Amino acid sequence: MSLMKTYSELIKIPSYEGRFKYLSIGGGVGTSTFGSHRYLNQVLYGSSEWKTFRQQIIVRDNGCDLAHEDHPIFKGVKLLIHHINPITVDDILNRSPEIFDPENVITTVFDTHQAIHYGDDSFLRANTFANRKPNDTCPWR
Repeated sequence: MSLMKTYSELIKIPSYEGRFKYLSIGGGVGTSTFGSHRYLNQVLYGSSEWKTFRQQIIVRDNGCDLAHEDHPIFKGVKLLIHHINPITVDDILNRSPEIFDPENVITTVFDTHQAIHYGDDSFLRANTFANRKPNDTCPWR
C-alpha cells in the first residue's frame, strides 16, 4: 500500500480547516470499518508498541489537534492518533509498515476524529472562548 497522503504534506497546510479538509474521509454514519474484526484494532491499540509510538506522535505534534499550534489539547481531553491513510484488517494481520509510520499518523481529539471519518467541518469543536472584558466575572457590575 503506497501512502496517498502524508504528515509532511499535512503540516504544510497553514489553517486548521485546511488540514481537516485534507484528512476528511467523509464516510457515512454506520459504515463499518472493521466489522466483526474490531477486536484486532483493539489488540493493536492496547499493545505496548502502540502506546510507545502513540506517545512519540503526541510529543511530535506538541499535543495539538491536527498538529496545529492554535488548537492545543488540554488536560482531560482524550487524545487519539488518527491514521491519515486508513488501515485495514489485512494491514494489522500482516503488520504492515503503515501502522507505525509517523508519516501516516496525526494527533487529534475525539470530535475531530469523528468529523474526519463521518462528517464535515460543522462537526468540529467551535471556539468557545469568549472575549474577556474588565470585571466580566463580577456579577454585580
